[in-house]
Amino acid sequence: MNTQTIGFIGLGLIGGSLARSLKKDNPSRRICAYTRSQDDAQAALSGGVIDIICSSERDPAFSECGIIFLCTPVTTNLHVMESLKDVLSPDTLLTDVGSVKTGIHEQAEKLGLSRQFIGGHPMTGSEKSGFASGSDHLFENAYYILTPTKEVPREWLEELLDVVLSLRALPLILTCAEHDYITAAISHLPHVIASALVNTVHNLDDSKKHMKIMAAGGFKDITRIASSSPEMWEQICVDNHENIARVMDEFISQMEAARENMCAGRGACINRMFALSRDYRDSFPSYGPGMLPKSWAIYCDIIDESGAIATIATLLAVSGINIKNIGIVHNREFEEGVLRIEFYEEEPAKKAAGILRHHRYEVWEVK
Repeated sequence: MNTQTIGFIGLGLIGGSLARSLKKDNPSRRICAYTRSQDDAQAALSGGVIDIICSSERDPAFSECGIIFLCTPVTTNLHVMESLKDVLSPDTLLTDVGSVKTGIHEQAEKLGLSRQFIGGHPMTGSEKSGFASGSDHLFENAYYILTPTKEVPREWLEELLDVVLSLRALPLILTCAEHDYITAAISHLPHVIASALVNTVHNLDDSKKHMKIMAAGGFKDITRIASSSPEMWEQICVDNHENIARVMDEFISQMEAARENMCAGRGACINRMFALSRDYRDSFPSYGPGMLPKSWAIYCDIIDESGAIATIATLLAVSGINIKNIGIVHNREFEEGVLRIEFYEEEPAKKAAGILRHHRYEVWEVK
């Protein structure tokens, strides 16, 4: 397999970040790409991320690639695979980055491409989308799931594993069925819940929008993923509906039990629910960006007086720390500090916390 020539179909957040990472790892790599957005294509070319802009999925340049990454929404990838079949070299490996694996494995088998296909899913992302939102380190310390077919040569899998490792990601091999069940629970259902929770508040809010005004802090954090692409999540939910429905049944059962225990005044049962979830949640590993987008933030207690925020911003600026966002928390039901400061990466957040504590500020770090 020729890993020096790589193709991309789709240069959104994941595709664009993959191309950036692979080019950074090996600047001599030749990368060709097709994307619907000409602006993204030109930005990638002028930025040195890709070398060739392809005219379509059937562009002859794809026949020269050792690996082609399919980086469009899950249903679109099925059509792209069919289009590629006519120009695909028998020595080219196809892989994708979609959040559902069973459907594309079935498509590969239907098209006679099982020998050339390894499903892929980097478990990272952002609530933002598009090429401009990508980065060359999006995959660092994130699990990258691979779902090889039985027919694919072992050496091809090993070469793709090397590519994944070059991204500083953590490869994990699963079957497509295992993958789809796991992601239904840890990614797909949370997105459905976040969307339903936001819509619940929208439907119950009063004419003065008091709920919306007060929906800061914890509510805004746990529903952040509701800002994700509706097109992408429509396709994921339809394609993985059986697994999502299966785990949703368990979630509904949990909600019904909580409602029954609350209404019956069973405080011990409610306590046990929160204790079990706290203990299990606290056992999660803290490294890696994970499948759900990570937010690095700290909370700081300050006196509400003129210049208080400016003083903190100056302290961090002179230390070379870039702030992503900063603002007063008006709803402190779930937060301990009055000022929330958000950062682009974990290291600056930890450094900022240390600096502020050194200057006798009381600081809480988000786990």
